[in-house]
Parts: sequence; structure tokens; C-alpha cells
Amino acid sequence: MPAGRPEAAMAPADPRRLVEFLVRGVVERPEAVSVRASERDRLLVVEVRVAPDEVGKVIGRRGRVVGAIRTLAKAAAAPGRRRVMVEILG
Repeated sequence: MPAGRPEAAMAPADPRRLVEFLVRGVVERPEAVSVRASERDRLLVVEVRVAPDEVGKVIGRRGRVVGAIRTLAKAAAAPGRRRVMVEILG
């Protein structure tokens, strides 16, 4: 825990920012990634747009990469008792 800001260590994660960080780490052109989030009735919809030729990298073999991203986004949203849906668009 940082000595100067203990609240920083306890701050809840923002699922939108987390998804953006993870996707930018997977693709070859992170500047082409855009993320938009909208919330309705405790459901957070995170839309991720990537270059069409990089959609496969974000999805991964048998959907493992996007599955991991979705799992982490759900964990980040859990403290606020929100549901999260992550959509990958090309």
C-alpha cells in the first residue's frame, strides 16, 4: 500500500479502462483501439473497436483471450454489483 495515498490501493477498478489497457496490450496498433462504455440498469456495455485485421488477436484461439478479458472486467465490476458485457467490433 502506498504510504502517501492509501485510498489509491483500495480504489475500485474501472472496467472500461481495464478492458482498454488489456486490449491495447494485445494488438500491434494500440492507437487504433477505441473503447466506448454505456450503462443501463446496472449493466455496463463496453464496446471495443480494433482494426479489422486484429480482431482475431483480441478474440484469441477458441476465444481464450476475450474470455480472459471478460472475466477480468466482471471481477473489476463486482464491488459495484454491476454486470459487464464486453463486445469486440472490427
